[in-house]
Amino acid sequence: MSDANDAPAEVEDPHEGGFRAHTAITTTRGGPRYAEFSEQVRALMDNARYACPEEGLTDELIDELAAINAKLAAVRIDEWHSPAGTRIDLPSRGNITLPPYTVDSYSEEGVHATLTFRDFHLGGNNAAHGGHIAVAFDDLAGFASAVAIQGVSRTAYLTVQYRSITPLNKPLQCHTWADKIDGRKVYLKGTLHDGDRLCAEMDGLFIKLNPGQP
Repeated sequence: MSDANDAPAEVEDPHEGGFRAHTAITTTRGGPRYAEFSEQVRALMDNARYACPEEGLTDELIDELAAINAKLAAVRIDEWHSPAGTRIDLPSRGNITLPPYTVDSYSEEGVHATLTFRDFHLGGNNAAHGGHIAVAFDDLAGFASAVAIQGVSRTAYLTVQYRSITPLNKPLQCHTWADKIDGRKVYLKGTLHDGDRLCAEMDGLFIKLNPGQP
């Protein structure tokens, strides 16, 4: 008998129903300590961003990281069953490519999330990189689009206006919502706040996928 961490040998149609395969939602993939694993990877990214090791330590770290990468490569599976991106109980669904956020609420009025840019997301002078801000908006706008149309969409365009400095290592408030729906077109807006201060605004266009469309 297979357990929840086992992936099927083959996924016949990973885009069935539009983009996401029909797989059971589970919060057990990766085991009970996967959240700790994900956090350690984020800590590695943070520390590597600021680290300046001596030559000997660099050599040591290369060997250790090579060993870790070999272990991870041996357990790679398809995107539809990987814990990263599917663990809805973890910040950003366990996806370490995204700045970590938790969803506070969602409805037809939009998605409210608490978001923190960490050391890894440094742009300069202790401020978040604009590209990471756009990535966060893109993901949370996609969430708002899914809520509004009860389906999956892809980004057609995304525009960000940077209004003030976005700080690191501080909980921020992000709100994304569907402003207008025109057929398969979903027009999204979003804001990012540090308390009462507006850090950035977003507007974008997402296109609803047809069944089976990748």
